[in-house]
Amino acid sequence: MIPSTIQKQGILNKLLEQVIKILLTKECNKIGKIKIDINSCTKKIVKGEIDKINIFAKDIDYKDLLFDELELEANNLKINFQIIKKKLYFKNDPIIKFKISLSHNSLKAVLFSNNWTWIKNMLSEDILNLEKLEGIKIKNDKLFIYTSVEKKNFINSPQIEIKTYKGKIFLKNSNLNKTVQIPIEEKIYIEKVNIINNLINIFGNSSISF
Repeated sequence: MIPSTIQKQGILNKLLEQVIKILLTKECNKIGKIKIDINSCTKKIVKGEIDKINIFAKDIDYKDLLFDELELEANNLKINFQIIKKKLYFKNDPIIKFKISLSHNSLKAVLFSNNWTWIKNMLSEDILNLEKLEGIKIKNDKLFIYTSVEKKNFINSPQIEIKTYKGKIFLKNSNLNKTVQIPIEEKIYIEKVNIINNLINIFGNSSISF
């Protein structure tokens, strides 16, 4: 027989998981697979305290920003959890650590979407000397962009370096010695970026609110 305290903790965890899934679904246009791990005892959950939450999701569309994978971690959360209404509010200002992974298909879809065309135009102007950006590719863990001139001869496409500095992301075209900063919200701090297995992985942290 399962002790009532364990049963209660399991029920509360499941309810929290469902509420968090609802919140994430509301924030995103699309989410594929989601896995949520909540680490906290029953007494703390009842008091609105959570020691740690880990979230892993795949195939995310967040306001036309496409992520292949997303990992989130938050610690020492203070929440107002309304079970009946299935609502959750943060009583503190938690910092969430994240890892975002993107393929070149995701990047291409973003750059050529109506909502983010201005980023494609910015890249064309600032690191391609006004040549129109036609596509993007990750090959052998390196990022390339190409114009209409280079589309048929991909080997001549410029390699783009991804760098971080003071919490921001910069793209550099070494061929033209041009660098552009990618605009992100001030509350987001980027720690590092790498490319592994042809996925761009972005590590950082941000304050969150729902």
